Amino acid sequence: MKPKDIVLDFYKSDVLLDRKTVSELLHPEVTIDWNTSKGFIQMDFNDILSLTDELAKAYVRSKIRISHILQEKNLVSLRFSHFVKTIENPREEMLMGNFFVIWEVKDDKLFKGYQMSHFS
Repeated sequence: MKPKDIVLDFYKSDVLLDRKTVSELLHPEVTIDWNTSKGFIQMDFNDILSLTDELAKAYVRSKIRISHILQEKNLVSLRFSHFVKTIENPREEMLMGNFFVIWEVKDDKLFKGYQMSHFS
């Protein structure tokens, strides 16, 4: 499987709300360095799964709209907007934020991520 396809599988609709699927796509030694509008966060496998659990509690839908994707060897860069639907208002799609991420793929899994985001 191509690195680009692995990354695209991670960002399919509702995957970020599904702990089982997320865990299958992550390398056991995964890390992500994330620069948010509120500061720097470094996450590992368990942190990412905890975030998935939190997203699943708050949102009924998760949709990623990708504007750019590039692959060079085992590195994949992605620019996207993340939209969600809340439990309180499942009919209204809300922009969560805009993201740019570079993923290194190793052993057909997401291994190292470098992400920047701006939340709405």
